[in-house]
Amino acid sequence: MTTSAERSRDYPMQRWVFEDAAGRFDIDLGDSNMLPGLLDDLTLPAGLELDYGHDHGLGSLREAVAGLYGGRPESVLITQGAQQALYLVYATLLAPGDRVIGFRPGWQQSWDVPAALGCEVDLVGFRPDLSFDVEAAEAVAGPDVKLIVANSPCNPTGRRIAERDLRALRALASRTGAHLLLDEEYALDLSRSAALDDGGRVISVSSLSKVYGFPGLRVGWLYGPPAVVEGCAERKFLSTISNSVLCETLAREVLADRDRHLRSYHELTGQGLSLVREFARRNADAVTLVEPEGTPFAWLWLGTGEQPLTMCRRALDLGVLLMPGETLGASDGFRVCFARSPEAVTEGLRRVETVLRPNSLEQPIGVRR
Repeated sequence: MTTSAERSRDYPMQRWVFEDAAGRFDIDLGDSNMLPGLLDDLTLPAGLELDYGHDHGLGSLREAVAGLYGGRPESVLITQGAQQALYLVYATLLAPGDRVIGFRPGWQQSWDVPAALGCEVDLVGFRPDLSFDVEAAEAVAGPDVKLIVANSPCNPTGRRIAERDLRALRALASRTGAHLLLDEEYALDLSRSAALDDGGRVISVSSLSKVYGFPGLRVGWLYGPPAVVEGCAERKFLSTISNSVLCETLAREVLADRDRHLRSYHELTGQGLSLVREFARRNADAVTLVEPEGTPFAWLWLGTGEQPLTMCRRALDLGVLLMPGETLGASDGFRVCFARSPEAVTEGLRRVETVLRPNSLEQPIGVRR
C-alpha cells in the first residue's frame, strides 16, 4: 500500500507536459490519445444558436452516449472531458473522513482529489503480471470505504481488468456499501461496462479524447445511477453550468460516424504497436514491453538503472515527448503512445534508442527497482 509520504515523491504530469516539455518536441509519443482529429474532418453546423445549451448536455448527445452502453439517457451526464466527470463523482459521493481505494500506478487525479477533499486514500498495487491486485484492495477495505476507483484498460499499464477481478471488486463495493468508479477512457466497447449493473453501485466515465482523438472538444461523460447523475449535474451547474453547444454538436457528429473513427484507430494502433514490439525486441537488454490490451500506448519497464524521468528528459532533448513513470506514480518504466503515423513512431523510437543507455549505470541492466 502506498503512503502519503511516498506519493509526495511523484512528479506532476502538469509540470512535465506544460512546463518542462512545452515547445521542446516535434514528435509526441507522450500523450495517450489517438492521433488528434482535425476540425476540417467535421462539419460546422450552419445557423447553430450559441446559447447555454443544457446543464445535462444536449438531449441528442446523451441519447448517443446512452446508445454506446445500450442504456438510458437519464443515466448520462455530459461533462467537460472525462476529467470533470471524475471530479464531479468525487465531489458528489465523498465527504471528509471517507476512505477511497485506488490502484497505483495510475491517474494522479484519483488520489490527489479525494485527499484534497479530506478523504483517506489507500493505494494498492498490481500483481507481478500487472493484473489488478483485488486481494490487496480487500485487505484494506473497511466500513468507511465509500469509493473504489479502477481504470480499465489501465493507464499506464495497458492492461484490462479480468472479469473475475471485476466481479470481486463489484462484490467488495456491495459488501461495504461503496460505489465502484470505472475510468473507461480506453474501452472500445462500452456495452460491456459493469455500469449497466442493476445494483446501482457502478459508475463509468469516458470521453471522445483518447480513442476518437478529439481531446480539443473537451467532451466527456459519466454513465451511472440517475441519483448520482443528478448530484453531479448540480455540482456541474455550480462550476461550468454547461458545455459548449458547438463542441457538443460536433461531438454528436463524431459519435454518428463512430465506425469510421474506430477503423482509423485500429489501423493506426495496429501499425504503431508492431513498431513498438520491434523496438522492444531490438532493445531487450534495456526495456521490457508489457503487451497492451486495446490501448493506444504501451508500458515499458526500464532496465538500465536510470530513472525514467532522467531518460525521458534526455529524449526530450532530442525532440521526443515520452511519459515518465514518475508522472503516473511509478519509478521503473515509461509510457509510449503509438497511435501516431508510422513515420513519427519510427523516427521517435529511433531517437529514443540512442538515449536508452546512460554512460554510467547505478545497477546492472535488467534489474528492476
